[in-house]
Amino acid sequence: MSKKKKLPVAYKPLGFAMGWVSGAVASAAFRKTWKLIRHEDDAPDALDRDRGWGEILLAAAVQGAIFAVVRSAVDRTGAKAIERSTGVWPADEKGGRD
Repeated sequence: MSKKKKLPVAYKPLGFAMGWVSGAVASAAFRKTWKLIRHEDDAPDALDRDRGWGEILLAAAVQGAIFAVVRSAVDRTGAKAIERSTGVWPADEKGGRD
């Protein structure tokens, strides 16, 4: 089996760890961003009876955007590091994770 076929399997544990780290970073970034936007410590939850639709949907949109940006940045940084150290891109020819 070629190095190109083995690397994605070897990359999976590293990708898992990077995903966990990116989730923690994104969560902290969202908490700080929400505090800047609304001057509140806690963002609304979809089941929070005392919050309106607009506030809940705004929080969800901001959180989703932050998580997507952080995850993409961490994934890209990890892939570039793997490529620099091994000479092989960690995803197959057609693309990334999905």
